[in-house]
Amino acid sequence: MSKHISPNNIEVTFDPGDIIVSKTDLKGRITYANKTFCEVAGYAEREAVGQPHSIVRHPDMPRAVFKLLWDMLAEKREVFAYVKNMTKHGAYYWVFAHVTPSYDNKQTVVGYHSSRRVPNRDIVKRVIAPIYSELLRAEQSHRNAKEGLAASFAALEATLAQQGISYDEFVLTLK
Repeated sequence: MSKHISPNNIEVTFDPGDIIVSKTDLKGRITYANKTFCEVAGYAEREAVGQPHSIVRHPDMPRAVFKLLWDMLAEKREVFAYVKNMTKHGAYYWVFAHVTPSYDNKQTVVGYHSSRRVPNRDIVKRVIAPIYSELLRAEQSHRNAKEGLAASFAALEATLAQQGISYDEFVLTLK
């Protein structure tokens, strides 16, 4: 999948009773995508499996959120996050994701499992989108990606510190 996808301003929604499910290996390559994933993202299962999960990454998503996600998964912790994804055709869709490590019978992490639900739209509009815009501005205000990520991550940590809560507390207590 080397073709570049340009984002557009078309939103795709899915039924609140549906759950988008995917599994990845340790490198983030898709090993399983359910029917809802394929329908919402616009990829046939054969197109998605084997691809990096970043095929659905929307450029409006700050890299700091993904750094936080991967840091927490590296600590064998589950992660809840609001994520703006992009379809195969450039449309976007918001999800409330729950990502967990997957273990083998020896308790070794062998991949990751992600279940995504329809997010609370008011929380996305009122809280998440403005924070993500600020984080993205911090990223884009630096000459190189490494410095941008560091600035964005520092801004995320400052936002949490200002409220005196952890990331988990922040995400799970939003109203």
